[in-house]
Amino acid sequence: MGMSVIISSANPDEAEQILKLQYLGYQSEAELYGDWTIDPLTQTLDSLREELADRHVLVARLGDEVVGTVRGWVDEEGVGQIGRLVVHPRMQRHGLGRRLLAALEERLAGEGVTGYELFTGHRSLGNLRLYQRLGYRETAVREVTRKLSIVTLNKPLAASLAA
Repeated sequence: MGMSVIISSANPDEAEQILKLQYLGYQSEAELYGDWTIDPLTQTLDSLREELADRHVLVARLGDEVVGTVRGWVDEEGVGQIGRLVVHPRMQRHGLGRRLLAALEERLAGEGVTGYELFTGHRSLGNLRLYQRLGYRETAVREVTRKLSIVTLNKPLAASLAA
């Protein structure tokens, strides 16, 4: 008998599982850019616990295991900021990232957002394809180092409701 993946708010006692998943999930990004000092790999447990208290943090659970997560908040301009979307490598390519993102968009829409914004690295082609399929459009590219440019993508609220 198989289990279903359930998406809901993270519990504070899941902080360690989330941090371990984040560390596992961002290894491929670190390798892609040759940089193991990226924020998701250096975040502390205390910092994550603060985010759990201050932001929307959703998790995807398979039984008791956290197999996916995403975070978001509404900024001063009313834009839903989305970050740290990560799915366990063995669970990728099954629509879980799309489900997590849609659930977070819905949660933030309840706060009256005008749209959504997220970012990823320029070499993260899988991420860029996913976001573009879900209605996000590139709005800016900022060079951070010779090896890394950050691509910012936005999605108006109307596009989210239609997706």
